[in-house]
Amino acid sequence: MRTGENLPDPWHFSRPELAKAYLQAFDLKLSAARGLFARRRMGKTEFLRRDLMPEAVTKGYLTAYTNLWDNRTSPETALVTALTEALEPKGAAAFLSKLRTPVKKVKASAKLAGSVEGSLEAELGKPGVDRTAALHEVLKQIDRAKKPLLLVIDEAQVLAGADHSDFAHALRAALDIRKERVKVIFAGSSETTLRAMFARASEPFYNWAPLEPFPLLGDEFVAFTVELLNSMARKKLTLEQGRHAFDELHRTPEFFKRFIERYMLYQPQGEAAALAYTKASVFSDEHSLAQWREMKPADRAILYLLARGESDLHSSATLERLGTMLGKTATRNTTGHALRRLLAATVITRLAMGDYRIEDEAFADWIRKRPEPAPDA
Repeated sequence: MRTGENLPDPWHFSRPELAKAYLQAFDLKLSAARGLFARRRMGKTEFLRRDLMPEAVTKGYLTAYTNLWDNRTSPETALVTALTEALEPKGAAAFLSKLRTPVKKVKASAKLAGSVEGSLEAELGKPGVDRTAALHEVLKQIDRAKKPLLLVIDEAQVLAGADHSDFAHALRAALDIRKERVKVIFAGSSETTLRAMFARASEPFYNWAPLEPFPLLGDEFVAFTVELLNSMARKKLTLEQGRHAFDELHRTPEFFKRFIERYMLYQPQGEAAALAYTKASVFSDEHSLAQWREMKPADRAILYLLARGESDLHSSATLERLGTMLGKTATRNTTGHALRRLLAATVITRLAMGDYRIEDEAFADWIRKRPEPAPDA
């Protein structure tokens, strides 16, 4: 973890028991990997970085974290860089030397991880660099360490992209022979893609990790946050008001924290004003409208129906309604192509056969308030 992320955050709702439970499951040696999914802004990443990884350090693990969404075009680079940061300075220096790049002269020091990151990513990002060889080299360095490794791959669904298939196969093979000492958390926001990663026989990580929903924050998180707010606020917020705001913001922790911040800064205006401001901010019409306009008409029509709870998207009645929205005949292919595009863009997720949900509840709420799409809308 980078410097600064270990600093205490008084607003962080810690879940040490959940962190211990995940690590204890690895201790049983029945599995070396676990898959977790939750929509964005639900507190998953904060838990991984502020609860799970610090707990792993206390248990004697080296830890490596990468969010592949930050480097979607080259997740290989992001992953190798994260593994390098997990090494002790001496080990990192040895790895860099093996790469035979200009960064090999970086001195081992307390600042190595921070200085390596930019240089290493720049070198690995160059055309022609063998990132698979770099992966094997850094894992050899980790093999020499005396500690086990916890590798956390956030937004892991990026690895399912066809462009990254060769590297994903190499990663799977490298991790297969290290199950005793390398434990992996695959986390992501696209349940559909993660399920495909672990359930489709053609995928590199087929049957490699059990997949389960990440436990979401609820009333205990609200109570903790309200209590902390009230310890500093002149005008107290009731627990009932906090719960109401949490529900109105679709039980999304990130949005609730924005509400708390607004309330704290503008207490005289009251809870209702803070909630109204937050809803207007997070359910931004401008952002949603831009996203909406970039979509094909058929995709908009499907989203409109999903936002209103339509379940049978292939029925005759639904196809007739789609045809009215599009101004032309709609077929089962019309629905199928739209669903595939929306799934690929992670706008929707498939919960079960024929059962879909819009990933971003804020976007879904915005769609519900729109009029039915017209042929030229």
